[in-house]
Amino acid sequence: MQEFYTKSQTRSILEFTKRLKYWLLDHPSIVSFRWSPALSWGATWWFLISAIFFYISITVTIHVILKLCRRLCPVPLGPLPAIHSLSMSLISLTIFFGMFFSAEAEVRDTRWLWQRTRTTPFEWLLCFPLGIRPSGRVFFWSYAFYLSRYLHMIRTIFIVLSERKLSFFRLFNNSIILIMSYLWLEFSQSLQVLAILFSTLVCSVVYGYRFWTQIGLPSKTFKFSGNFHMVLFGCNLACHVGVLLLHYSRGGCNGIGAWVFNSFLNVLILWHFLKSYFDTHCQRKDASSKQEDDSAKDN
Repeated sequence: MQEFYTKSQTRSILEFTKRLKYWLLDHPSIVSFRWSPALSWGATWWFLISAIFFYISITVTIHVILKLCRRLCPVPLGPLPAIHSLSMSLISLTIFFGMFFSAEAEVRDTRWLWQRTRTTPFEWLLCFPLGIRPSGRVFFWSYAFYLSRYLHMIRTIFIVLSERKLSFFRLFNNSIILIMSYLWLEFSQSLQVLAILFSTLVCSVVYGYRFWTQIGLPSKTFKFSGNFHMVLFGCNLACHVGVLLLHYSRGGCNGIGAWVFNSFLNVLILWHFLKSYFDTHCQRKDASSKQEDDSAKDN
């Protein structure tokens, strides 16, 4: 009887895995995807620029209105922030597995070509061959990541309404990441597979933790989110060095012009993030030292 249940459970797991791979890998919409302004929503430069302008305008407008109204109490949002965090965590996790399975399938389907060109799977992840077009499974999930950046921007509005804070770094960071994800598709840029895998994995954990805290569990800290993003920046930096080496040793990587521009944007994001990270760390350290001094005086 136990052996029967074991076989039944194994069969159920295999069937679930087969269905999951179909929806993440072999669905006709995924296999036949092609990035095109005529076929893909948000695939034009005009849409991208308009979306960023609207994002900055609406957040700044809400912030100014709250300032003029001198509202000290946060605007009640109910379960909306928690729902948003849970949704972003699940979406990021879905994109992670979709991109992982798609990259694995791409490696399996084109192995014969790589053997002729002496290219390893890891080299392909870092450096797309020249002439690659933005179509197929990998670029479908790259497109899904691009669309998820619009949902990610909603969190800025929640922060303005609930905490009455609006930082230049948040507006800058979200706008730059949206531009970068658009460039990945527009120019079939190298390195995007690993970048999406790293980003979605970090986002799924960070948003999952935010949901965990927003439903009443221990309050979140900048240290948790900040450390995960530090790991992300470190991985991206190492991969950028790999792309540069492969570009000159393998005869070129596709979308290298967009990669150079993205690298410059990454440096700006990293500089702003490190500045914010260490400023916050120093403020906490000063506050802790002051508290210890006050306790010593009281004693």
